[in-house]
Amino acid sequence: MQLDDIKISKAIIESYKDKLIKALDVDVAIVGAGPAGMVCAYYLARAGKNVVIFERKLSVGGGMWGGGIMFNEIVVQQKAKKIMDEFGVRTRVYEDGYYLADSIESVSTICSKAVKAGVKIFNLISAEDLFIRKGRICGLVLNWTAVEMARLHVDPITMRAKFVVDATGHAAEVVHIAERKSGLRLKTKTGKIMGEQSMWADEGEQTIVKNSKEVACGLYVCGMCANAVFGGPRMGPIFGGMLLSGEKIAKDLIKRS
Repeated sequence: MQLDDIKISKAIIESYKDKLIKALDVDVAIVGAGPAGMVCAYYLARAGKNVVIFERKLSVGGGMWGGGIMFNEIVVQQKAKKIMDEFGVRTRVYEDGYYLADSIESVSTICSKAVKAGVKIFNLISAEDLFIRKGRICGLVLNWTAVEMARLHVDPITMRAKFVVDATGHAAEVVHIAERKSGLRLKTKTGKIMGEQSMWADEGEQTIVKNSKEVACGLYVCGMCANAVFGGPRMGPIFGGMLLSGEKIAKDLIKRS
């Protein structure tokens, strides 16, 4: 068979168009395809929810790829090992309560399981604004990351979601938009983004789960974003809290949606 270049192009354009249209009205929209966002999406999809992730970068995985200082090994604690086991990520004991995993296997496996559960991931798309009605966040305003990087004047599109999850890590990009443009008071002690504290693995791993919750009407935070918004410390190359955070938000949203 002789390959037709135009048919290849048509196949990609038609398929992507259909996929994007279906993503414009969903149960949950997650911004950020790091470990917390993908784990959250996986559990939501497995519960039958229509869930989509928008990721600014070309690749998914957030900071998990690099482990610690680009040594591609990560640590998870006992509480989170059950999630690694459920996803089929191999772990090995370092010392009692400390488990090691290959970061490349971890990211690729979590991503694969999420997609096969029904999660739609759109990379190279940025959330540049929020869809807000009557004081409730009910969707996202999207544009190509390349447009953002080139600072081109190209208008975005809007999508609707029953709930939005900010899983953008340290940057807390979606919550920053809400704080700057909506006039909404956040559900933090100050009513504003409190900022993350210095690294403290033990405290950070505990508070990241505690802080994973609704921060404004219709908007949730998970992963490192939760500590950045509610003022908890960062935790470094231990990723158990990220996984548990995603699981917690999924359980909360399953109850509400």
